[in-house]
Amino acid sequence: MDPATVSTTTEYGVLGVRDVDFSLERFPPAPDLASLVERHWLVTWELPEGRSASVTLLPHPCVNLVLDGGVLSVAGVGLDRFTYTYRGVGRVFGTKFRPGAFLPFLGSPVSALTGSGMLAEQLWGPPAAALAASMTGPVDELVAQVEAFLRARWPEPDPNVALVGRIVADLLHDRTTTRVDDVTTRFAIPSRRLQRLFARYVGVSPKWVLRRYRLQEAAARLAEEHDRPWAEVAAELGYFDQSHFIRDFTAAIGMTPASYARACHRREAPIAT
Repeated sequence: MDPATVSTTTEYGVLGVRDVDFSLERFPPAPDLASLVERHWLVTWELPEGRSASVTLLPHPCVNLVLDGGVLSVAGVGLDRFTYTYRGVGRVFGTKFRPGAFLPFLGSPVSALTGSGMLAEQLWGPPAAALAASMTGPVDELVAQVEAFLRARWPEPDPNVALVGRIVADLLHDRTTTRVDDVTTRFAIPSRRLQRLFARYVGVSPKWVLRRYRLQEAAARLAEEHDRPWAEVAAELGYFDQSHFIRDFTAAIGMTPASYARACHRREAPIAT
């Protein structure tokens, strides 16, 4: 399995059903960067004066390099859902690294960034600030600038990155994987080593990654197919204990599955405050 050709992230993550008042575009990386970079993305919006809007996200287990308001930052894995409010005319550009693939750039455990982040200048010095200041053109130029910057700092190969990528792809795509024990058996890796590997490279545990992928998909299905019984969706995603699913879903989304589906059906903002 070539890790550069296997998806280790999903299209899920935006919560709820809402009128489209922003545009989200995704762009593949250059082939020579695909072993560590999943994709680039661009969000743009143009709202009438005096109006604001928001989007709530359930983050992926990935590190992102983000340009927002002229500031370039490294965003670690977000543990909780978060809401981004925007107004006027604007855009946010990002580069999403594969789970576990940012450690070679950082040179230390990615867990230090989990739930937080840092200015790119803190990691790469003044060249990162100069890069941020120069990123004012169209998206193809932004992609080219970031890719040239990363190439100039491309790390030595790390076999653990490929191993983590294969495990994450299994957690994402294989519906027979319902427990971390399935991973340790399938990859012949001791549980302790697996936990240490994910703490160091991904920043969260394999159990967290598995749960997050399943809950992202559950939220997307309930938003799109809000008339389907939520218990049926839960079972399809490997949740055979309904109370367990309710607890996990409510903790991540802020509403029970039934309440979330009803809110999506009514096209209400489905996020409890």
